[in-house]
Amino acid sequence: MKKNKSSTLVNNILLLILVIIFVTFSTISVEGRKHQTKKHKPHKHKKDKGGNGNASDSSNSPGPAPAPIPSYGPYPSRSSIFDVMSFGAKGDGVSDDSKALLAAWEAACKVAGATVEIPSEFKFLIKPITLQGPCMPQLVLQIDGSILAPPKVGSWQKYSLFQWINFKWLHNFTIQGSGIVDGQGTNWWSNSKTYQIQKKSKHIPGMKPTALRFYSSYDVTVRNIRIINSPQCHLKFDSSKGIKVDNITISSPENSPNTDGIHLQNTQDVEIQHSNVGCGDDCVSIQTGCSNVHIHHINCGPGHGISLGGLGKDKTVACVSNIIVDNVSIQNTLSGVRIKTWQGGIGSVKNVSFSNIQVSDVKVPIVIDQYYCDNSIFCKNQTGAVAISDVKYDRIIGTYSAQPLHLACSKDIPCTDVDLNNIQLNPSPRCRGFKQALCLNSYGKSEAPLVPSNIDYCLRAVGGPIRGIARDVKRAVPGRHGPSNPRPMAGLGRA
Repeated sequence: MKKNKSSTLVNNILLLILVIIFVTFSTISVEGRKHQTKKHKPHKHKKDKGGNGNASDSSNSPGPAPAPIPSYGPYPSRSSIFDVMSFGAKGDGVSDDSKALLAAWEAACKVAGATVEIPSEFKFLIKPITLQGPCMPQLVLQIDGSILAPPKVGSWQKYSLFQWINFKWLHNFTIQGSGIVDGQGTNWWSNSKTYQIQKKSKHIPGMKPTALRFYSSYDVTVRNIRIINSPQCHLKFDSSKGIKVDNITISSPENSPNTDGIHLQNTQDVEIQHSNVGCGDDCVSIQTGCSNVHIHHINCGPGHGISLGGLGKDKTVACVSNIIVDNVSIQNTLSGVRIKTWQGGIGSVKNVSFSNIQVSDVKVPIVIDQYYCDNSIFCKNQTGAVAISDVKYDRIIGTYSAQPLHLACSKDIPCTDVDLNNIQLNPSPRCRGFKQALCLNSYGKSEAPLVPSNIDYCLRAVGGPIRGIARDVKRAVPGRHGPSNPRPMAGLGRA
């Protein structure tokens, strides 16, 4: 009997142990399944106009997305697109979307082949900002919507007056798209009709921002976009190399002061093509330190034409070389193709070619001016000049409204190796009275047809002393005899 009771007790204990083990195993299994289900539960995403799967959780403020898989093709996969809407941009044209753009940029900068997307049908108010590298290669800024600058002049801080959107230290970078970059510059010009009045205004800063500026960047392409109404220069490249501008439109009113279209400074290996530029200053401005620049198939006007300079201001050294401008149409501008240098400057402009230029109602189609001055009242005569040599004009055809040709060169350092071939310039209906071409201290050769005919007598034959000047131009220093300033551009307005 005792043996049966003992056996029953042992069995009950074993049964109890089995029950405990079973219950424990079942609990662990259920908890494991719960944990696994929670781990794979999808997060809620904000609406992403660009389809970016890297959007942030809706309960948190947007931040940089995880690095997507790189794409090296011309059409990146959606995982490599960083839509500014996914980083908190509102796109209503009123809210400040600067931080969202900067966050999208910083995330995309780390990924090869990434695209920062400004989506269409939205307007993004962006305050002065710097988008800098170095970044991974093949970074693209895709502008399909509109980017707006702050419209109120008083809202710009003093430190931000150099430029609006600054691109710095970039390599292998592209800006493209069907959108608009709007500098909203009206308020920067509205208080005056002329530059001098505006410069004295207490309500307008003396310095005005450039819309898009590149600094120390290489292999940069800007294509297809529109840049309008910049407070000052629209597109500027400074200390850069390997630049291509293709099929862009730049537009601002004719009376907007200093609104150059494309400005090049200390920049080499540049191609500007298939674009339309109309502004209140030079369509393309080429400054010191530029070489190997090719400008072709451009429509320019209104504005001041295509210009090299002004170079050598305040007796500085200026060097420009290997410039080609061809297949260009210029309408209703102050100048056509011109070279302008300040008295007293040092350096050289050489190997420049202007060919196949069609001009229409241009005040002065061909200009070399070694007496350049933006305000003749305060410019004193000085000796020394930036030397100008090897300049070719070939097939410059169309109409002028003030003067067909204006070559005003220094007595001490004249212009040499200037060629005039197939120049056919007739007065436009707006030209009142026949105005002779001006030719001063210019040496070279000309070849028919030449209209007006007196152009044939414009250039002096090259002699021995002139060759000596050309050889020694690099050593040129201010001499003892100053040139008499002919005030060549008087009456033509600010150049």
